[in-house]
Amino acid sequence: MSKRNSKSQGNAERLEQLRTRVMIEREGVESISSSEFPYHSSNRHQDIDYIKEFIKKFSVKIIRKEQYDMEFDLIGVDAAIANALRRIMIAEVPTMAIEKVYIYNNTSIVQDEVLAHRLGLIPIKADPDRFYFKQANESPTDMNTIVFKIEHECTFSPKAREDETDPQKLYIGHNLLSESLTWIPKGDQEEQYASCPIRPVHHDILIAQMRPGQKIKIEAHCEKGIGKDHAKWSPVATASYRLMPEIILKKEITGDLADKFAACFTKGVVEVEDSYVEGQFIKCAKVVNPRIDMVSREVLRHKEFEDIVQLTRIRDHFIFNVESTGIMDSEKIFLDSVHILQAKCKRLLAALDHKLREQERDREQMDIY
Repeated sequence: MSKRNSKSQGNAERLEQLRTRVMIEREGVESISSSEFPYHSSNRHQDIDYIKEFIKKFSVKIIRKEQYDMEFDLIGVDAAIANALRRIMIAEVPTMAIEKVYIYNNTSIVQDEVLAHRLGLIPIKADPDRFYFKQANESPTDMNTIVFKIEHECTFSPKAREDETDPQKLYIGHNLLSESLTWIPKGDQEEQYASCPIRPVHHDILIAQMRPGQKIKIEAHCEKGIGKDHAKWSPVATASYRLMPEIILKKEITGDLADKFAACFTKGVVEVEDSYVEGQFIKCAKVVNPRIDMVSREVLRHKEFEDIVQLTRIRDHFIFNVESTGIMDSEKIFLDSVHILQAKCKRLLAALDHKLREQERDREQMDIY
């Protein structure tokens, strides 16, 4: 192979690496932004079927799934798509939350506005798919509203000693908790939710601390909404992603350097194994689990590892973590976000089609005149 061909091949490999990887350097991060629109680039072959290429590369891998916590890999998409799904999970998947609070009596030290705000942030276990969005001019019905009531009073405990100072023993009902929210079924809600009664997700959320003689009597109405309007409707405690780390060893690291190399990474990323080389066992560093690496760049501080290791992140491999507030299963939150994104794409295509038809009619009318 000629020097020119070798240099050309090296440049092509470098360009491909910059296109598909985020480069982690000692003093910073390079190649952060994508050098192309998703699956379109002037420096790639024009005869490639990008749809087939996308289908071939795209995949979703479930790494860990619990009822309210899930980790999965989204592979083969642009950052714009990954971020769209993240934002939809946070702000556009609908849930039920307390929207209106009617306060009949509140003699506690908690102001009415603060009390209403605290109630709104209590996650409510109710399937939002069974309810409609309540319009501004619409009256409450069993299809758009859930009703809760609280009637709570703090009193002295008759069993408390005269010198008692512990509020737990001195008072009865001094902590108003979310378990005091009593669901009042309307219409046929009681029959519909007989197997899964509507309730707060957690029964021990503190709403107010009270003292003898103080009373709270309220009625709270839950409505369907989305996190874009208020955070209380967001179904996730957190929805985040990070790029898959990649650790490239350009040559083997052996001996005492292997232990030093392993110490530069999060525990479990690199393991030191005994390898049989030239009739003897020597220690050798092996990258075993790069996904748990936090990419601290500690290894790049040591001169002995220069030109031996390269740190990158895979540009189209996203590690998602979704933690539900308990209102919905984490898996359902993700699936709902995908359906919402699909609906957005369909609306966009319909709007573009409508606009193109309008332009075509305008051209036809101009041709007539």
